[in-house]
Amino acid sequence: MKSLRVHLIAATALLAFAFPALPQVKSYKEIKTPPLRKMNPPQPKRVQLDNGMTIYLMVDRELPLIRGTAHVRGGERDEPIEKAGLVDIYGRSWRTGGTQTKTGDELDEFLESRAARIETSGDDDSTAASLDVLKEDFDTVFPVYLDLLRNPAFRQDKIDLAKTFERTLISRRNDEPGQITVREAQKLGYGPNSPYTHQPEYSTVAAITRDDLLAFHKRFVHPNNIIFGVVGDFDPAQMESKLRQAFASWPRGPQAPPPVMVSNPAKPGLYFVAKSDVTQANIAMVHPGIQRNNPDYYAVAVMNEILSNGFSGRLMQHLRSARGLTYGVGGGLQAPWDHPGLFMTRMATKSGTTLESIDALKGEVNDLITKPFTADELAQAKESVLNAFIFTMDSPAKVLNQQILLEFYGFPSDYFQKYPSNIEKVTAADVARVAKKYVNPNQLAVLVVGNEKDFEKPLSSIGAISSIDITIPEGTPAQVAAKPAAGNTEGMALLKKVQDFAGGKAKLDAINAVRTTTSASRKTPQGTMDIEVDSVMVFPDRQRSVMKMPMGEMTIVMTPEASFMVLPGMGTRDVPASQRDAARAEARQEMLTILKNPDKYTFAVTGTEKVGGVDAKVLEISSDGDSVKWYVDPATGKVLRKVSRGRGPMAQGDQITDFTAWGTFGGITVPTAFTLTANGEQVGSGQVKSVEINPVIDPKVFEKPAG
Repeated sequence: MKSLRVHLIAATALLAFAFPALPQVKSYKEIKTPPLRKMNPPQPKRVQLDNGMTIYLMVDRELPLIRGTAHVRGGERDEPIEKAGLVDIYGRSWRTGGTQTKTGDELDEFLESRAARIETSGDDDSTAASLDVLKEDFDTVFPVYLDLLRNPAFRQDKIDLAKTFERTLISRRNDEPGQITVREAQKLGYGPNSPYTHQPEYSTVAAITRDDLLAFHKRFVHPNNIIFGVVGDFDPAQMESKLRQAFASWPRGPQAPPPVMVSNPAKPGLYFVAKSDVTQANIAMVHPGIQRNNPDYYAVAVMNEILSNGFSGRLMQHLRSARGLTYGVGGGLQAPWDHPGLFMTRMATKSGTTLESIDALKGEVNDLITKPFTADELAQAKESVLNAFIFTMDSPAKVLNQQILLEFYGFPSDYFQKYPSNIEKVTAADVARVAKKYVNPNQLAVLVVGNEKDFEKPLSSIGAISSIDITIPEGTPAQVAAKPAAGNTEGMALLKKVQDFAGGKAKLDAINAVRTTTSASRKTPQGTMDIEVDSVMVFPDRQRSVMKMPMGEMTIVMTPEASFMVLPGMGTRDVPASQRDAARAEARQEMLTILKNPDKYTFAVTGTEKVGGVDAKVLEISSDGDSVKWYVDPATGKVLRKVSRGRGPMAQGDQITDFTAWGTFGGITVPTAFTLTANGEQVGSGQVKSVEINPVIDPKVFEKPAG
């Protein structure tokens, strides 16, 4: 031990000799850093076909992959307002509906066997069809991609699935106060009839037909409306030849119309959305903004950075760090590429500081005009903009996307090369000028979303209130329904087969309680999370789940008397009403619950669909305004797949559960392994480790702990 100490002393002395003490600095400003080097990344090759299609080729040999995307002019702003949601449904069912020669499921199998992907989507001003394939499989997969691009089938069953997803989004659009705030603020800034604010309703979704999707495709998907970009490991000359051969003979079609701007902003004033199940208020302030081609854009970009550059921006420094009013605040003057944007600032605060926060946020907007911009603010903002700009071109794919963006919106091809110098030219006087020119505190529509009874004072004490009703229109029963109006004989017969496979009605009726332990994993924005779940169900309506997660153990109990959860380090809390209702709805869709209580549901066979190699019958099960689909092997009664409405922040839209293994416990056969898919991507899987039928359950496990 002594010799080790001697060696350490000697090493320390040697380091001190080799690396003498550096001079101490008192501020980061004293640290001298070299200026940023100019980036001149290779640019893609542009090819213009006679039929109007533009092609960009970008070589990237880092991986043996090829990625291509057709960007098609025409999007949500071009759909009729009475059929809002059309482009969402179009984008989802374009790919899943397959081609005239391949169903969507056959296309899935073809692509999965080659680790390839073809995806379609819709946006405000465009739709897109993308291809992601191994270099060696390009020549095999690309013809299938071309077929989908030009000849989609839009099969009705996939349209129905997309409509169900859209209805789910409608039903949940008022769950999150932050989403409500952005949506309603945009309506105030643009006006309710703007193509940038109309939203799908049950009635507009119901009005959309297969013919509408085919007509939209026929209207927009033509070579003169398409920019096709391809990046990857390929020979440029060979790829250009292949693309010319694939696209050159495609005749021109109607040109996509230019954007039509309908703007009727709300009058300045105070607007309120009542939401009683929140403990925070969300605040937004909005008025019309500018367009990207405005010569003042660069000064505006610097102004936005001074206002809202993370923790160094005025909003965070003043409203969070100095006054402790919020965890999150931001905003600025938006400048979209081909239509005017909005000036918008927004924040969230605890209900008891709502009016104080409104006043503080207004003060920050006023300060943009009255408080001089300092040299430090200017320098830091410009440095931040330029540092971030580098990361918009740090890969060949990003450089390609930049050029496609400029082509799509008609900007000069050297726009991004000149961008840094245009930012560097901005002065404090420029920023002050654009703030006075484009920021109008007296024109602000102020929106508050929250629970007024918890505000420190009545909202009316600061002005007259215009209330905004966000109630979701129900439409007609036929429009809202995602379930058959009644069961049918075929549905009841198929249900009996499922009951027989599970063990028979007598054994199902004899079940009083079930205890299950499951090991599961679920993808989250932070990565894959592993969970161990010990769940107890005492029929008809008592359930308890103990979940062991990386952050600790959480218990959730649902009974007619109480609904509560025990959180790690936080004690016992009541389950919020929305989560409670979602959990109870999920419990009603559990397989054993349905099989034990068929008289509380309706059952209808609505079609046939392939699951693996089986022509499965689709059994739609409805109760209390909700529905679930089972895909049943008609020969055995085995449920191969379940499609249900996702609930919760990680489970939006339809959730597809594929059952991959089964086991028998106490005479009852249940699934023992499953995978979970959402939006075409596998997001989770699980395996049942044990099942106990009619175990002894201590009633005390359902009692709420004191305090």
